[in-house]
Amino acid sequence: MDTATLITYMVIVIGLLVVPGPAVLLVITRAVQGGRKIGIMTGLGIASGDMIHAFSAAVGLSAVLITSALAFNVIKWAGAAYLVYIGLRAFIGMAGGKNSVRLVPVKAGAAYIQAVGAEVLNPKTAMFFLAFLPQFVHPETGSTFVQFMTLGSILAAMSIVYTTTIVLTIGPLSRLFSKLAAIRRWEGKIIGAVFVSLGLKVALQQQ
Repeated sequence: MDTATLITYMVIVIGLLVVPGPAVLLVITRAVQGGRKIGIMTGLGIASGDMIHAFSAAVGLSAVLITSALAFNVIKWAGAAYLVYIGLRAFIGMAGGKNSVRLVPVKAGAAYIQAVGAEVLNPKTAMFFLAFLPQFVHPETGSTFVQFMTLGSILAAMSIVYTTTIVLTIGPLSRLFSKLAAIRRWEGKIIGAVFVSLGLKVALQQQ
């Protein structure tokens, strides 16, 4: 994979991470309720779930590529269209979801397992990986499986660093997160703009 692709990918991932989403809110809630260890284990669980999604996408889409390059391109086009669609929904405020998370206190191991399960069983996360990762995979440059796993590993590593940083600084940041409602008013606009831009970028590159 070329450096430009990796840099573009990492910049987009950073943009998605810094906007508080359900996974980040889950980590914050666990950390507030159970302490730093619980929060860190929750973040590790989410990252592990993301790696499972990345592996599933790598196996499934790599198999499609071996069967038909045309089918793979169709999947990439469908993914681009999906990103634009959810981007527009988020931008105009149609994306649903609860902002608050109420959880029963658990031990570190249980917090990790629950976070893995929550991330793996989330169909929106699965669809995100199927739509997002293929936009940065270039079959002509080498193994698509390796590229998928590389991208998934980068995302998981960045997620761990980000969630761990939040947990370790949860005290100083408490006042910031108390104003989360104000931040979330812009969440849909930011995420929507990122998704639409990515989808249009792919469409224009393939014309």
